[in-house]
Parts: sequence; C-alpha cells; structure tokens
Amino acid sequence: MIPLLLRCRNLSHNNRKISEDLYCMMIDSGPSSCNRTVDFVTLGCKLNFAESATIGEQLAKRGYRRASEDEVPDVCVVNTCSVTELADKKCRQHIRQLIKKYPEALIVVTGCYAQLESSEIAAIDGVDIVLGSDHKAEIPDFIDSWFSSHKKQVEVTPTKDIRIFTPSCSRGDRTRYFLKVQDGCDYYCTYCTIPMARGRSRSGSMESLVRQAEQVAADGGREIVIAGVNIGDFGKGTDESIIDLLRRLDEVKGIERYRISSLEPDLLTDEIIRFVASSRAFMPHFHIPLQCGSDDVLKLMRRHYDSALFAEKVHLIRQLIPDAFIGVDVMAGTRGETPELFLQSFDFISSLDVTRLHVFPYSERPGTMALRIPYIVSQKVKNERVEELIDLSDRKLRDFIGRYIGTVRPVLFEQPHEGKPMHGFTDNYIKVEVPPDESLVNTVGNVRLLRLRSDDIVEGEIV
Repeated sequence: MIPLLLRCRNLSHNNRKISEDLYCMMIDSGPSSCNRTVDFVTLGCKLNFAESATIGEQLAKRGYRRASEDEVPDVCVVNTCSVTELADKKCRQHIRQLIKKYPEALIVVTGCYAQLESSEIAAIDGVDIVLGSDHKAEIPDFIDSWFSSHKKQVEVTPTKDIRIFTPSCSRGDRTRYFLKVQDGCDYYCTYCTIPMARGRSRSGSMESLVRQAEQVAADGGREIVIAGVNIGDFGKGTDESIIDLLRRLDEVKGIERYRISSLEPDLLTDEIIRFVASSRAFMPHFHIPLQCGSDDVLKLMRRHYDSALFAEKVHLIRQLIPDAFIGVDVMAGTRGETPELFLQSFDFISSLDVTRLHVFPYSERPGTMALRIPYIVSQKVKNERVEELIDLSDRKLRDFIGRYIGTVRPVLFEQPHEGKPMHGFTDNYIKVEVPPDESLVNTVGNVRLLRLRSDDIVEGEIV
C-alpha cells in the first residue's frame, strides 16, 4: 500500500490545498478493528505535543487505543526534540528505556532528532521505524505496513526538499486545543538547528485553519493555542499574513480564548499588539524570544532585532495591555557572551517589565555557524548564569502574580488529575486552583485570587 500522503507528495510539492484536502481525507477515514494499543513519548515544544495528539487521533480512527498504565503497548511512538545536546541525550534515553521495558513492542521514532540523526537512531537495536519531520502524518500507514512485513523502515526527506505543510489541531488529554498554523524557519540563527530539522517556512491556508477552529468550536472547545515554529512568518510567499489570520480566527463563534504560543520580536508588529488589545477573544498573553539582552551577542546570533526594538515591544504591550503576561526566552552562555556582555544582558532583562523567563543554557549543535565564534563559556559558568536568570525570573513572576492577589479573573478550568483540586489559567496566564468540582471542566468562571503558594500556584475561590 502506498501511504496517502506519499501519493500527495508525488502530486505536487507546492499545491498546498491538495495536501491539506488529502490529509483531511486520511484523518477522516473510518476506523478498523485492529484493537492494538499505542503509547506516546513526546519531547520538546508545544508543536510536538499538538502533532503527537493528531497522530493519536489518526491511529484511533484505525482502531488503535491508548495503552493504560498497566498495559504493555503494541506500539510506542517517540516524537523527539533536538533543540539542545541534552534534548538529544534524553531522546536516546527514552528510546532505550522503551525498548528495554517493552521488547516486543513496535518502536517508532519521529521528530527533529529523527530528521537530523536518522542513521544514529536506526542503529539502535530495537528501533523499527524512523521517520523524518515531514512524515509524522504518515505514521499510521508506516505502522500498518510494518505489521504486514515486519521490515525495518527509515524514511527521511532531505531538509531542502521538505515543502508540504501537514495540518494539526488537537488537544490530546488537555482542555486547550493546539492549532498548528506554520512550520519550519528561514532565519538560520547561528546557534539553531531548527531550519535543518523542520525545513523551510511554510503555512496552512487561512481558510483551512479557520475551518479547523470552527470544528473545535463545534466539538465544544473553548480555547485554542496558535502554534508554529515561526508563527509571525505565516503566509510567507502568499497574499495572506499573520494579522489577517488572527482577525479571521477572532470571528469564529464559540471560541472564547486564543493564545499565541510565540512571536519573534521583529514580527510582533505594533498592529498585532493593538489588535490583541482590542480583540474579542485573544488573551493578554505574549511569549517573545529575546535570547540575549546584549546587542553584541544578538549580532553574533544573527538575530533580526536589537535590544531597543525588544524594549519598545514590551513598553507598547504594557501601555496598551497592562495586565498582559509576557514570557521571554533567554539563552545563557552562548559563544561570544563574555562576562561583560552577560552583565549587560542581565541588567537589560532586569529592567524589562516582563513576567517570566524561559531560561536554558547554550548547547553546541553540530553544523551550526556558532561553532565558528571563538569565545567559549565553560559549563560551570553557563550553569551559574542559568541560576542567576532563573532567580530573576522567579522574582519577576511572583511580583507579577502579587499584583492580582485579591482581584477577580476569568479562569478556564481543565480536567483535574484524580484526587487533585481543580486547576486552570486566568486570562493573563496565572495558574489557579480551587476545590474539586468536575462540573467546572471546560467552563470559564470568575475566581477571586486569594493566596500565592511557594509553587507559584494561586489558591482561589469561585465568585
């Protein structure tokens, strides 16, 4: 059997509508009665989690079901990340642990690490299928093929040839849905392997994405997180743009909340900020990658902005949306970050009225241009800088949350874990817990924020 999306790829590399329509045909096909069980390990970004949920839905339509905790799965799917050397190491550990724990299971490895290091993964005894980034939607076909032939399969499209956008709109076991609107990246920052792992920037069509949002509303979904690798690049090469998409999504009836997972500072236009400030459903929540607050280091990274532009974006958000949660990505110890430049960066970040830092140490990645930069930061110093930035982040987060203790905010309640309190997030992304009441699941209710705990969760009461 030729997988449906392989036929699609042969039809056209550029006809986005054909690929999206055939994809929808595949996920809507009727279930079979295979009655096999499947388990997932997903590592990395929100986009990976969204794609894993979609793969799970595709397999469910063919009769597969998620294995319970006490079951031995027939199939294990590992959706990998490769953003750092540590991520690669974790991927290898998870793969080997699954093989040891479930020696009879079919082991499928996909994602960014599989795209970059397919031969290394295929050489692991016990791995049966290795699929690159653009083959995720074909996993059900590859699994069916393996159960027919029991032959090892390795399928990785060269990154330069990845052209098809594979849709994904799923929630998995969450209340929020994740809508993938864009994939790939054309930025080629010196430290990053994402363009090599995900391919060139490409997007879904606006009409198809609006239809998916409408389906979420029809299924009872209340909140959608807009996901992608470089979301601000949506529509590149077409007459569609990210602001056009946001406006169209805002009109979808039934969706009460949208969040944008991340926007590059140079693509976060003033128009987008003003739109969010006045929109019906877009929450006061931004995530903006900074990476470093030193202009000298930003130049070494080949980022597309400077610290002044970043500060302007934060200032405008605070001016128009004072309550906004502003998350910021920061990298510590990149090549070229001398002690003086780190101090400059730290002071700049300290001066910003942002909410939380997502801090991670720089990791050497094979094939990246950063390896040509001569100044190397020791691992010990990297770790120290990470700790300093995390401490700064903790102070900023607690200060932000403290502003709202005693106030009432709308909260979307999520499915609780057994025996645990209800939890959810305010419009400006403060995590809140209230006493158990499963009737609240997937509803938005007003909550008075009472006490901030040491774990940065706020205890609240329903108003």
